[in-house]
Amino acid sequence: MRNREHFAPNRRQFLGGLAGLGLASAFPSVVPARAFGAADRVRVGFIGVRNQGSNNLKALLGRADAEVAALCDVDSEVLARASALVAERAGSTVPTFSDYRELLDRPDIDAVLITTPDHWHALPTIDACKAGKDVYCEKPLSLTVAEGRAMTSAARSHDRVVQTGSQQRSSSEFRRAAEAVRNGRIGTIRQIVVGLPGVNFEGPPVPDTKPPAELDYDFWLGPAPFRPFNPKQVHYNFRFFWPYSGGQMTNWGAHHLDIVQWALGRDESGPVRVDPVSVSYHPEAWYEVPTTSEVVYTYDDGVQVRCRQGLGDPNGIRFEGSDGSIFVARGKLEADPQEILDEPAGSDAIRLEVSRNHFENWITCIKDRNRPICDVEIGHRSATVCHLGNIAARLGRPIPWDPVRETIDDDDEAAAMLSRPYRAPWALTG
Repeated sequence: MRNREHFAPNRRQFLGGLAGLGLASAFPSVVPARAFGAADRVRVGFIGVRNQGSNNLKALLGRADAEVAALCDVDSEVLARASALVAERAGSTVPTFSDYRELLDRPDIDAVLITTPDHWHALPTIDACKAGKDVYCEKPLSLTVAEGRAMTSAARSHDRVVQTGSQQRSSSEFRRAAEAVRNGRIGTIRQIVVGLPGVNFEGPPVPDTKPPAELDYDFWLGPAPFRPFNPKQVHYNFRFFWPYSGGQMTNWGAHHLDIVQWALGRDESGPVRVDPVSVSYHPEAWYEVPTTSEVVYTYDDGVQVRCRQGLGDPNGIRFEGSDGSIFVARGKLEADPQEILDEPAGSDAIRLEVSRNHFENWITCIKDRNRPICDVEIGHRSATVCHLGNIAARLGRPIPWDPVRETIDDDDEAAAMLSRPYRAPWALTG
């Protein structure tokens, strides 16, 4: 992705520049989705094709209801590998781009799948909505609460289907756990304990250096504040530095706290108070996010969620109630007593089954224009819980939260952390 100051803009670059700056969109306010026949395939452009982006690319290449239509990445070597993979598996080449705005300008693309670092989730999602593309954006949906609200506004105002990549909602073990809690199978909830893994940064750190030739580092930074290139602050490790992500709280927390929200029936709400119990950092500051943390979320009905990161708890969620408990993790679902899960649900039971495959759900919703299982509003609210935990941990004090107005009252310093300034010339709008 080239810096726009380095070349004279043509029409495509000008349109993309307007979108990136957050100015009045050059795209129509609402672009209708094309009419899909039963056998039609959704044409998907990929923005970000390294690591999880490569995994998503492989998953879509194996589907009969979608086709890979274009690829984009700021790293030319990563882009070349992805292009070769598509050619090998699909038997043909697809257009490649270094600037996501050029990909969005193509009329033959129905939707985009965004797998970038967290600080690059909001602008491509918003610009895609303005361009009439539906979106699958990896978790956490946003870098800040303000971004999540702007992304939701863009999806609604442009009538787009936006799926958050919180794929645990499409896994049976998490659905069954959430259903059991929603139906009162564990009785009155006493507490919920969320276990998150520790930081997996591979140290020691290394000095700053010149960016490699294959990486457009200025565009990789994008709206984030300028920092010299450091090879251990990009690619996977971006998530351990505040300008780009929020540590394991927004990495694994975005998965597990999303399931907590689902089980509590709070998909469009959240806690009312966040208390940091303990926070520790690397003694030599190898990275910026907490090494360990414990944060307690309190909801308006008194339910408390204890989120423990890097403290040795199993990576998963334990729901503890007056009549029993449930532990759920990927590939694991246990209850005490087991009857909580084994007894058949009554005809009037709450049933949450919507999806058994996250990509299939997204593609189906693109065709029928329904909202997906982890709609943008849901993804925004779950990411908000993570952001609030990080704000409380960083400040070292409790913070109040109004989930209706989405505000922190009586704490100006905390409230200011709900958003972040963008590096010029980028700006955030919905």
